[in-house]
Parts: sequence; structure tokens; C-alpha cells
Amino acid sequence: MTAPLLSISGLTRAYPGVIANDAVSFDIREGEVHALLGENGAGKSTLVKMIYGLVRPDSGTMSLRGAPFAPANPSAARAAGVAMVFQHFSLFDALSVAENVALGMERPPPMRALAARIREVSETYGLPLDPARLAGDLSAGERQRVEIVRCLLQEPRLLIMDEPTSVLTPQEVDILFGTLRRLASEGVAILYISHKLEEIRALCDHATILRQGRNAGTCTPRETPARAMAEMMVGASFAAPRSTAHAAGGVALEVAGLSLPAPSAFGTALRDIGLAVRQGEILGIGGVAGNGQDELLAALSGEITTANSVIRLHGTPIGRLGPAARRRRGLLAAPEQRLGHAAAPDMTLTENALLTGADRERLVIRGLIRWGAARAFAEAVIARFDVRTPGPGTTARALSGGNLQKFVIGREVLQRPEVFVVNQPTWGVDAAAAAAIRQALLDLASRGAAVLCISQDLDELMEISDRFAALNAGRLSPARATAGLDVEEIGLMMGGAHDMEVAHV
Repeated sequence: MTAPLLSISGLTRAYPGVIANDAVSFDIREGEVHALLGENGAGKSTLVKMIYGLVRPDSGTMSLRGAPFAPANPSAARAAGVAMVFQHFSLFDALSVAENVALGMERPPPMRALAARIREVSETYGLPLDPARLAGDLSAGERQRVEIVRCLLQEPRLLIMDEPTSVLTPQEVDILFGTLRRLASEGVAILYISHKLEEIRALCDHATILRQGRNAGTCTPRETPARAMAEMMVGASFAAPRSTAHAAGGVALEVAGLSLPAPSAFGTALRDIGLAVRQGEILGIGGVAGNGQDELLAALSGEITTANSVIRLHGTPIGRLGPAARRRRGLLAAPEQRLGHAAAPDMTLTENALLTGADRERLVIRGLIRWGAARAFAEAVIARFDVRTPGPGTTARALSGGNLQKFVIGREVLQRPEVFVVNQPTWGVDAAAAAAIRQALLDLASRGAAVLCISQDLDELMEISDRFAALNAGRLSPARATAGLDVEEIGLMMGGAHDMEVAHV
């Protein structure tokens, strides 16, 4: 065994009301792909922020190549050979690839030299990029390439990757894994965070599992079933989602000829979209990020209005109605961006519960807010969806991404929608929480609700959807029964060239 590249010993970090990391210790070696696993709120983000210099530990030590390592900021971490690809991309749409890369460098070379270096590195590692392209014109997979190449230009010895496949097609995942395996073969250590346990089993050499801020054990992923790893994360067993057999009813939501211009220079125009969702049915819509998912949800939720007859709810035209009026009629929606769109960051969970539940939960009567009822509603969401938080007075910003996702979904589900439109329902949540959210959607459908689930997770759509359609460049394919569909074929369809027509599955 080689000596550890990074050795972590007793790292502890506490925040008001919670210990995020409690004396965590483990090692990462050169050439190793090391998974960091845990439930939402288990302490993964805080730990990698300490490694990358974004957060200072309260106690404990780190050493890098045998020397003390305590980066005061990300610049110091990068100088020491540590790079990080974050879950949320940090690119400026109006700037070119080369300009975005330059912004992340301490001393960028002249632009022509940098462009040549980007081409060289990106092609060497199988991630070809055109340095002159605008970031706003890139697909999600290409945006991630920019982030990775920006890190590779630093020639890191430790590369941290946070949920790197959440917006990729199966084909793009294969390309990414090939790149990571090559980096590992060259001696680069990779700390890999993901909730996709089958990917962990395919890629990673070792795994450290955090539970409630502590090191709960290690395993060899290739030798450990995904369910066993999930249960190590949770500390208990959990049930896989199950659908209750029921017949679909009448059409609850119908869309015909929905066409809308792109809402911004880098948005996606919707082109003649038609769909129908029946009571008791889940219609799954798959697609690579940036193909019109946000625009479709905005049109269905009422954030963007249309001609009245384009969208019908139980046969009644609602195209001109805004979100509040649609909610009163039973059409509820949960967007992909949880912080800032689905939830106001600096408002408490009680206040965020009030924002969408005011009418359906009768939290406002004659203009007066029933704060006790709003708090009780928030508490019900927290309890029902196991949201890890000190209480309903906590701000949305203070929750981990996965716990805020559980709160956002739970807030809508507990309002008993007749039609529920959701984009990326399990984005960034752990296996147990994902199973619980999927079960909640299945339960909604079994009680007669119509559910339209937009997701980039093909396994999710195959698990819960009755019918499937693919969204590509703002066009929606005809829906087909999910049973018998081939995941590889769907993946190719989702990742088709943006200037090509989508093949019908």
C-alpha cells in the first residue's frame, strides 16, 4: 500500500444546533477513486468544504503528502494541488469557454495560449471543447467538461467531484468515467460524492460512509451491493417504492400545440408540445438538462401564460391563469431549482410553507395569517418527509440541498394536488430519501392524482412512470408505455444532437 496522499484525522465542525462533522478520520491514496457516501445532512458537504478551504475545522488535522494541510481558502487548496468540481456549475453564459476558464485561474496566460491549452487537455482526456463557444450555448454535459478541464489545467493531485453525473446521459457518464479512470491511472486521487450507488460500485475503489456527521464505516463498493451501502448510510433497512395497481381515470391535464419563444438568450423555445395525463397516472418526461424542462414547467405552473385553450385542467381552459389561480384549482408544481425558486433562501420553513400553502391549507383567512397553522403545516412536512432540521424556524438556506428538496416536495404533496408537475424530484437526495419521494409520487397517483414527472434520472422514470416521453430541443416525443422500453435507446434519444429531430421511441 502506498502512503496516503491526504490523511484526515479527527475533523470536527459544529454549527448552531448541529454537529456537521464529528471527529471524522480517513485516508485517500494516490491513484484511488474514493467514494464519500452518506444521507442528506450526514456532513459530506461540510467535510469537502474543509478540504477545499471554504470552511475551517473547529478541531482535527489534515496532512497532504505527509505535510500539514490547513488551507485558509480555495486558492491555497488549489496551490497545494486540490481541485473541486461542484454540483452546481459556475459559468457565465455570455462568456466563452476560454473566458470562463480564465476566470478560475490565478494567473491566466494570454487568451490564445489558453485556448490552445484547453484544446490540448480536453482532447487528451476525451472531453473535447471549443474554447471559442459561448457557455450559454453548451449542453449540460459540455458545461461539466468546462469545469473539469478548468480543474485539469491546474494539474491537481486530488480532484473532488460532487454529484458529477446528475445532469448527464448514460453515454456522457461513460465518457466521464473513462476520463476519471485515466486520471487515476496517472496517480491522481479522486474523492467522489454521489447518491447513485450503482455508479459508485462501477467506478470507486473504496468508500467512506458518513452517518450523522460521524464515520460509520468503510467498504469496497465492487464487493458490496447497492442496498447494503444504502442501509449503511441510513443505519437501517428501507423499502423500495411499490406501486398499487389501479386503473387510470379521465384526462386531468391536457396540453395541445404549446409553442413559446425562448424566455432568454440562452433559454429553450417550446415547439408544438402536446401531452395528456390521466387521473391515477404518472407520465415521465426525460431529457438532458437545457432542452426545455424549466420552460415546460413554467408554462404548466402558470409562471408563463399562454393562449387560454392551449392548457386544459379537467377540460377547462387555464392557459391565461397564473400560478395562484391554478393552485386553487388543484394544479401544483415543484421546480428544479429549490433554493431561490421553490424556496426563499432567507425565509424560515414556516414562511416557505405559507408561500404555497396559503390557500389550500387555509393559512390565510380574511387577509390574516394563521401563523400557528402555518407552523403546524411546516412541522407536518418535516415529520412526514424526515427533513433533518432543528425546526420550522430554520431558514431554507440553512438546510442541506437534499433536506430542502424533501421539504419542497413534501410541502406540495401534503396539499393533496389533483395534478402535480415536478421537475427533478430526487435531485441530490440520498437513496432512502429518493425511495421515500418516489413512493410519495406513486401514492399520489394511486389516490387518483395525475402526476407529470420531469427527470434526468432514467432509472427513476423507469421505476415510477406508466408512460414515457422524451424532451429534446423543446420538442416532446409521443408518449409510450414504459414497460418494455430500452434504457439505452431512451438515453440515445435524450442525448441526440440539438439540431436533429427526435426519433420516436
